[in-house]
Amino acid sequence: MVLFKHELRQGRTAFLVWTASIAALLAACVLLFPEMEGEMASAGEMFASMGGFSAAFGMDRLDVGSLTGYYAVECGTVLGLGGAFYACLAGISALVKEERGRTAEFLLTHPLSRPQVVTAKLAAVLAQITVMGLALLAAALASVKLIGETVPWKELILLHGACWLLQIELACLCVGVSAFLRRGGAGPAMGLAAGMYFLNMLANISDQAGFLKAITPFAYCEGADILAAGGLDAGRVAAGMALACAAVAAVYLRYRRKDIL
Repeated sequence: MVLFKHELRQGRTAFLVWTASIAALLAACVLLFPEMEGEMASAGEMFASMGGFSAAFGMDRLDVGSLTGYYAVECGTVLGLGGAFYACLAGISALVKEERGRTAEFLLTHPLSRPQVVTAKLAAVLAQITVMGLALLAAALASVKLIGETVPWKELILLHGACWLLQIELACLCVGVSAFLRRGGAGPAMGLAAGMYFLNMLANISDQAGFLKAITPFAYCEGADILAAGGLDAGRVAAGMALACAAVAAVYLRYRRKDIL
């Protein structure tokens, strides 16, 4: 518990900056909707006919003139990418920062086993992601209220819930990767988040690349699919969570034997 609280305090600044930044961008997008509503409605057919560009962002399957369609495209991108970058950075640094800062020797002199260290650090990362998710959902709901629109509770909860699961999966993957690194930094984390995002875009554009949907967690965060189905793709979510669990298991196995001194 002491290490868990220490991790929360240590990551407080980054957490607050990322949460405030993403929340501000979400609020700005929502507050712009009344000004953009008429233009987006008239441009809906144009967006739907832009071929690969429309397919990449799901605009060919969404009514971007409606609040939910507009939110899925504009805010969904901010929420998905912003949350993914934060989750990857938090996950990759959880274990590596001890070796990079040469504090691992000091940490392991305390009466804590290596599995306990991993558990505390992983729990801190997941707690930060969960609190961020709730804060961003609150910001979105407040923004919709401010513009006088009826809150689409189900759609917003589904979209935000999918992005929360995305962040959980990516954070676990990055913690897993970090167990095999000695001096890793932001590069691998940012690369993983951006790579997964562009894999999903490629799968949207080309039917031949559809198999990539099984690889990237952004597949079950696709706003167009969520709004059309009225729910998440249970198969893709289950596969993503299974991969996250496998990454966590790899962390425990690797970190127990890793030479970090």
